[in-house]
Amino acid sequence: MSTNTPSKDLKTAGIVLRRTNYGEADRILNVITPVGKVSVMARGVRKEKSKLAGGVEMLTLSDYVMHFGKSELGVVTSAKMVRHYGNLLKDYERMELIGAMMKQINRAAEGSDNGEFFEILKQCLEGLDGGLAMRPVEAWFVLNLGRAMGEQMNLYRDVSGEKLSADEHYMWDVTEGALRVHGNGDFGVNEIKLMRLMLTAKLEVISRVKVDVGVMDRVCGLCRINNASML
Repeated sequence: MSTNTPSKDLKTAGIVLRRTNYGEADRILNVITPVGKVSVMARGVRKEKSKLAGGVEMLTLSDYVMHFGKSELGVVTSAKMVRHYGNLLKDYERMELIGAMMKQINRAAEGSDNGEFFEILKQCLEGLDGGLAMRPVEAWFVLNLGRAMGEQMNLYRDVSGEKLSADEHYMWDVTEGALRVHGNGDFGVNEIKLMRLMLTAKLEVISRVKVDVGVMDRVCGLCRINNASML
């Protein structure tokens, strides 16, 4: 997010991606918002009676007021919790997954004002906190993170530039980063349709779609391979 204006207040929803202790009582926060990632100082937040404490916790969606002056590092003047995704704290695997997602968003959103990063993370937090199956959530995240980064998986043409056909099977070509026709390939019309849907529908919609377990497994496996290539 650009903060080149002389002085301004930003009122926005936000989710803390990372926090670092600073001095005796302050914290520096990386916060993803609908207008991009911002770095802000939460002064005195580690004091026992701080009014900011509840609003700047991890795994929390909050409404913020942030003041930006000449420095790129803003100051949090108000933070009110909207929702705490507390169910995640009860499940180590879900905590581990959302933690990895936050790290990726923190890197991908650097210097960007793309609001998609915020929406992707928010939907994943809601889905995992609400008990959605982890693997489809992870696959949806990977596909949409790639799209937000401008590295969307090509689900319309193969490595040769030919349109994908419902009559063909494909394998994923790691080197080319695209699908290649292969008689014994794992990816056919059902897998391609599911991935296209994941790129156009909200996570809540995907959770209600009934698909063959094998199809979902193959899509999730491919998304993991693609995710590794983005890192």
